[in-house]
Amino acid sequence: MDLAMDFPAFNEALPETILGLSAILILVFGAFRGDKGMTSISALCGAALIGAAFAAAWSPLGTAFSGSFVSDGVSVFAKVAMYIASAFIIVLGQGYFDRLNNRRFEFPILILLATLGMSIMVSAGDLIALYVGLELQSLALYVLAAFRRDDAKSSEAGLKYFVLGALASGLLLYGASLVYGFAGSMYFTDIAAAANDNMNVGLIFGLVFVISGLAFKVSAAPFHMWTPDVYEGAPTPVVAFFAGAPKFAAMILLARVLETAFLTEIDQWRQVLLVLAVLSFAVGGLGGLMQKDFKRLLAYSSIANMGYALLAIAAGTTQGIQALLMFFALYMVDSLGLFAAQMSLQRKDGEPVTRIDQFAGLAKVNMPIAIAITILALSVLGMPPFGGFWSKYFVFGAALSSDLIWFAVAGLVASVIAAFYYLRLIKLMWFDAPVVEFGKAPLETRWIALASAAFSFPGAIVFLIFGSVLAAAAVVGFGAH
Repeated sequence: MDLAMDFPAFNEALPETILGLSAILILVFGAFRGDKGMTSISALCGAALIGAAFAAAWSPLGTAFSGSFVSDGVSVFAKVAMYIASAFIIVLGQGYFDRLNNRRFEFPILILLATLGMSIMVSAGDLIALYVGLELQSLALYVLAAFRRDDAKSSEAGLKYFVLGALASGLLLYGASLVYGFAGSMYFTDIAAAANDNMNVGLIFGLVFVISGLAFKVSAAPFHMWTPDVYEGAPTPVVAFFAGAPKFAAMILLARVLETAFLTEIDQWRQVLLVLAVLSFAVGGLGGLMQKDFKRLLAYSSIANMGYALLAIAAGTTQGIQALLMFFALYMVDSLGLFAAQMSLQRKDGEPVTRIDQFAGLAKVNMPIAIAITILALSVLGMPPFGGFWSKYFVFGAALSSDLIWFAVAGLVASVIAAFYYLRLIKLMWFDAPVVEFGKAPLETRWIALASAAFSFPGAIVFLIFGSVLAAAAVVGFGAH
């Protein structure tokens, strides 16, 4: 195809073009300036992300590159949310590495490249785009997990994530090759036609492998084994990044594959997703009860929350996709706020506060952060009227509309179990005596934590009015509906 004829396709892919070109140019700039230019590099990367968010909001909808790239309402909603979340991670990372005297100009660039991969993932229209986006994201995340090379836990986290991530990528690639071999096409629309005509055993096996590979990326049980160790060992801004945008992108990609290429076989893949959801509820809820480290606690909480996202996809309806968008938009705010709050807590000697018992008496020393953690913990728990309650409300509504009553009950039970460890944390902060001397909270972590809490309540009420309307408009025509 003549490149000049296909050039208009870059209108739909304008956000990705901005991110890709920015990453290349900023990398060259960083090669000359070195680590001393990290502040300006972080500012440039943040500006690129905000510019890409505006471009995504105003770029035309449609398909590009012969159907390999899809720009629709769902992808636009996800991109804007992911770009904004990534910009906040760069702000957290800038202060975090400054305090450690461990500046590396590559950090914001790796965030930019990972976000570019996620952007390709949510707009993937065929198996090649799926794999390219996923691997671009994963390669950047492998490096970010082990970013503190002088720290044994960070190196261990990076190695574990790389080895298990390579295994998951192999599973996904093998599944994609089976789907291509039996469908005869890479494009999701063509695969849907082939599955509708003849859904044979080969296609089913390929689909199961693809689901397994993507389940690893979102840390759904039983593919969660990397999550607690990576959350504990990786730098905290990186973990805050892992917890939100990459999982959102992988969930949108999973929904696009299932509801575009295999919607006619919903009875086949729904069973797999429901099993993964129930296992995630059980592992995340029960595993969190035994944790003493705050970041490991959030890891198990994340596993449980991925069960709700899978339940929304399993509904197999546009209402389920709307619930998925609302769930992740609110969940990313809560997880970002909790990690920012944890980063704002450090002892007088400069050591970070990581153990849950070290949060004792926080309300007597730093009441604003204690209030923020309380609001965000209750929100993730699903307590009304906070944002997390409304995210689960949308998910349960989609599940009930698809007659998945008992699975909604399982999700409700998981929330009750999670109440034990979140209420224990709140009790420690408000009713126990302090056990450590807290130092002054860094400015950026403090304000991000407080802003996240304000968004969760009462800001979530405002977001529900506009966000639900945007999400409802975004899902029109999604997949094969």
